[in-house]
Amino acid sequence: MKILVINGPNLNMLGIREPGIYGTGTYAELCRLIRAKAEELGVETEIFQSNSEGELVTRIQQALGREDAIVINPAAYTHTSIAILDALKAVGLPAAEVHISDVTKREAFRQISYAGMACQRHYIGLGFEGYLRAMEDLAADAGR
Repeated sequence: MKILVINGPNLNMLGIREPGIYGTGTYAELCRLIRAKAEELGVETEIFQSNSEGELVTRIQQALGREDAIVINPAAYTHTSIAILDALKAVGLPAAEVHISDVTKREAFRQISYAGMACQRHYIGLGFEGYLRAMEDLAADAGR
């Protein structure tokens, strides 16, 4: 099984950006945790991060026939990008939406998740643990 983990804008700034909201863990630490979980689960993983909406859409499209599932934290594009929603729907892979912070308790504009409309699973406000649970559940769904 291959799981693609996609991270949107500003997630490369974890540990620096608003630590009161996102914690002090760095993006490098998050990537290490994801790779360790993949090894534990016996799955392959690729981690992709971009600040560009178009690059995120292109990478989702490239997952078709290449990966078996997607874990996605679209970050700010969650609330604005119908293009990411459409890409997730187009490839039709099992997908899990992750948000480090609890977006349901934040600003009103964060209450809409376009990308989440194409995801079967949602992990909100669990910090880095949300990524690991998403991977576990997607692997379990696939019989791994």
